[in-house]
This record gives sequence, structure tokens and C-alpha cells, in this order.
Amino acid sequence: MKRRTQATAALALAAAIGVGTQWQAILKTWNGEAFAASSSTSASVGTVPGTADDPVVTKSYVDQKIAEALKGGATAPTSTPSPSPSQAPSSAPTAAPGAGGGSSDEGGVKVINVPLGKTLIAADGTEVVVRGGKAVAYSPDSNGIADVTAGIDIKSGSSVPQNHLILFPRGGRGVGSADGMKVGLTVMVRGAYEIKTIEK
Repeated sequence: MKRRTQATAALALAAAIGVGTQWQAILKTWNGEAFAASSSTSASVGTVPGTADDPVVTKSYVDQKIAEALKGGATAPTSTPSPSPSQAPSSAPTAAPGAGGGSSDEGGVKVINVPLGKTLIAADGTEVVVRGGKAVAYSPDSNGIADVTAGIDIKSGSSVPQNHLILFPRGGRGVGSADGMKVGLTVMVRGAYEIKTIEK
């Protein structure tokens, strides 16, 4: 009986020692977490506006950063970069003085008025949409121009429908006003072109 009591006492003592060491580790962990939580709370409460931890910014600064983010990270919205000279395609026609004007490929869509009796001659890859007037296709050879909307090839002298995307795979072809018209054309153009008189 005495041995059983001693064994029970030894077991109880071992358990108490084991629990005691574990309990201290648990307390240390809890204290550390409590300390970290209290320090972060006191830090957030103790920040002073206008310091490096909590900067004050102006509305223009925020607007600038939003604009930069929307533009993909441009860094200096106040300075305008100088545009690099655009290079027209090698076969782009050049406008002769008095020929009615022209344009190099600037990448954007332009609305152009083609006067009566003149023809818009496109460069390689130029796109045109006829918005006003009755247009006919012009080509110096048997090949026509591509009506991308209808999926057809328009031969020279044939009517070009309004609001159809017309693609000029090769330069030197164009669109002009149909015979008998009293007004010119209004067209949207993307790419290089020139406006000139074509002898029929």
C-alpha cells in the first residue's frame, strides 16, 4: 500500500512538473502575442499625421498617381514627351503642292472631306469608311479594294457602300465621288493618304 502511494505521488509529481513547464511555455507565448498586439495597437494610435508613418498628401498628388496607374505607370504627367516623327509606309504617296493635301500615318482616325472631282489615294494598309456622299472605287490596275465588312473585292469604278470598312492592302488605290454628284465625300481615314485629281 505504501508503495502504491509512493508511486501515485511520484506520478502526480511528474505530471505537475510536466504541466508546469508546459504552462510556462504557454504563458510566454500568450505574453508575447499580447505584447505584440499591444505594441501594434499603441503604434497605430500613436502615429502623428504628416510623419513618414502617416503622410499627408494633396489632392493633386492623388490625382496624379491615379492617372499614372490608369496610363500604365507614366511618371511625369506635367511634362509632355516630344512626339517622335512618324514614318509613313515606303509606298506612301506624297502630296504635290496644290494637289489637295495629304497626311502621313499618325495612327488615329481622321474625318476628311474629299472635294468633288478629287480622289483620296491611300497608302499601304490604310483603312477608310465612307460616311457621306456616293463613292466609287479607284484602282490603276485590275485589282480592286477590299470591302472588309461585306467580304468582297470592289473593282475600279464600282460603288463603295457607306459605313463599310474599306482596306487598301496596296497603295495607289482610292475612293472618289461618283459621276453626277453635286457634293464631295466625307470619309473616316486611318493611315497615310493624299487627295488629288485623277484623269479619267
